[in-house]
Amino acid sequence: MVELTENNDVQINKALNAYLKKIEQSGKIRIHSKNITYKKFFTDRMLIVKSIRLGIPYSLFKEIINITPFTESDWAGFLDISTKSLQRYKKDSEFVFKPIHSEKIIELAEVTNLGKDIFDSNEQFYSWLNAPSLALGNLKPIELLKDSYGKEMVMNELNRIDQGIFV
Repeated sequence: MVELTENNDVQINKALNAYLKKIEQSGKIRIHSKNITYKKFFTDRMLIVKSIRLGIPYSLFKEIINITPFTESDWAGFLDISTKSLQRYKKDSEFVFKPIHSEKIIELAEVTNLGKDIFDSNEQFYSWLNAPSLALGNLKPIELLKDSYGKEMVMNELNRIDQGIFV
């Protein structure tokens, strides 16, 4: 289980800003704020859309992996690619995921970001992800993260928990 430490926080912010600076310098997007935190990134929907369309580089994905509860095998399943392909991408310093994969990476990062804000500890969040939920048809939340509709169900349930609404 990965703990979100101050160092992880610094690393993800650094990787995100390096990515945003690189795509801004390419002239493909204009970024108004010069130092965007990982948490703030999720509030700018247009920036998310543009980032997905341009693709997430492996360097940023690597930092996202470091703060999510998912194994390499989980990621391969979510992205519908082999673990061998993920390992090959890791070796290519310039690799950029296709938009379809970038969207899934952002979705899972968003779920993790919200979950870690709601639960008191990473352990509680990870336990919740892997426990059957009555509100989610007795499925484990992690089982629903393979597609966008399931991800929205998980996000809605996290928001209900945050509001103190338990089904």
